[in-house]
Amino acid sequence: MSMRAVQLIEVKQPLALRRVPLPTVGPTDVLVQVKAAGICHSDAHYRSGLSRVEPLPLTLGHEAAGVVAEVGTAVTRFMPGDRVCLHYMTTCGQCVYCNQGHEQFCSTGQMIGKYRDGGYAEYILMPARSLFLLPEEIPFTHGAVMMCSSATPLHALVKTRLRPGETVAVFGVGGLGAAAIQLAYALGAATVYAVDIKPDKLALAESFGAIAVNAAVDNPVAAIFELTKGQGVDVALEIIGLPATMQQAVQTLAVLGRAGIAGLSNQPFSVTPYTELLNKEAEIIGVSDHLAQEIPLLIELVRSNKLNLTHVVTETVPLAAEPINAVLDRLDRFGAGVRAVILPEL
Repeated sequence: MSMRAVQLIEVKQPLALRRVPLPTVGPTDVLVQVKAAGICHSDAHYRSGLSRVEPLPLTLGHEAAGVVAEVGTAVTRFMPGDRVCLHYMTTCGQCVYCNQGHEQFCSTGQMIGKYRDGGYAEYILMPARSLFLLPEEIPFTHGAVMMCSSATPLHALVKTRLRPGETVAVFGVGGLGAAAIQLAYALGAATVYAVDIKPDKLALAESFGAIAVNAAVDNPVAAIFELTKGQGVDVALEIIGLPATMQQAVQTLAVLGRAGIAGLSNQPFSVTPYTELLNKEAEIIGVSDHLAQEIPLLIELVRSNKLNLTHVVTETVPLAAEPINAVLDRLDRFGAGVRAVILPEL
């Protein structure tokens, strides 16, 4: 049997729709019929060659949700028909990193849509340990985008040790930024400042209670220091992937502030050690992916509507090369909406 999949055949070339074999289910595996797959800015980076993908050809897509179609003989936690979302790392659960709770660095781990076939397909094969039940209250489109655009900012806020009553600056109000604002408030932030250059995204940020900072009009660092009465923010999250905004995130920090850098870039940015780090005991923290142990909290925040993803999904497209490439083209230009989602059944 075969299925449709949209794959990266060659770096710096458009994705292509192909027919590929249906995956074979092993004892601990689950075959999931994909109902929704998010298109992430990282996917545009994979297509452009900014971040390595192998082996090619490879089915992209690391944000996926769907229905269990078949389970392996050793799987007891799931059964056909279950609604599920997919933690995008396949991990061993036994290596030193898995045992320390840092399974994103698993010695044999693989990220779907990057090192093994992902969700731009009719079906995807995953180890049962990477699946989570998706409550009926959460639509598949939201279940898909949660798995990166919500899970990554949650991990970033955990890594930057956000405490109740602290202030936060979010650089970039795309899918991750929109979730980051709501998650920061759900975790107890007193005030969130949202930095972007697009009025529609700033309006979205304001609808979530953030104070908008239009970087197309004002210097965001100066604006945030003015808004915080010269103090700066306790936590700054950079999720755009531009050296300029990474630098600005560091520069907005208050004394003992923490900057979480989650945006992908292969370009350096400058830091003035004494005034921006040493004299404040500030920290720059790299944020890599997220953890399976964080997914249950995330699901509950969405189920209880403390994280509202209604406005995050701005477009749906079929499982076809042309519309998916068009979304990736817009992401390359930083011109897409908040989040586009593939619906294979369209």
